[in-house]
Amino acid sequence: MVMVIVAILAKMAMPRFAQQSAFNARGFYDETLALLHYAQKSAIAQHRTVCVTLNASGVTSTIATVFPYPTNTSCDGGAFGIPVKIPAGSGLSANHTTFQFTPSGGTDQTTDVIITIAGSNSITVDAVTGYAR
Repeated sequence: MVMVIVAILAKMAMPRFAQQSAFNARGFYDETLALLHYAQKSAIAQHRTVCVTLNASGVTSTIATVFPYPTNTSCDGGAFGIPVKIPAGSGLSANHTTFQFTPSGGTDQTTDVIITIAGSNSITVDAVTGYAR
């Protein structure tokens, strides 16, 4: 009887473990989207420039220590917000590896920033409004 119960549990649990990379990629997507929302709202609330960097290790954001914008567009502060690290099995690509949220909430880019995670999930940051979706 114990063997039957273990076999049933194993049959239900094994597919969940096999899809761990998809689960990690979705978590990375959600964390990246949250970091982008936080960075944009912080730029507006503190009237400062917030820079976002996308690289092979993950996504980070830094804030300008001096305001007002546009006299200081340099993000010379330390890490701002919790950096998001890329989990195993997930990839990250973007058409802009660095961009800034301005104090008005928009970005410093002329085109939308498109971030692709694990080849299928994508986040678009609107160039004018800064809204990430």
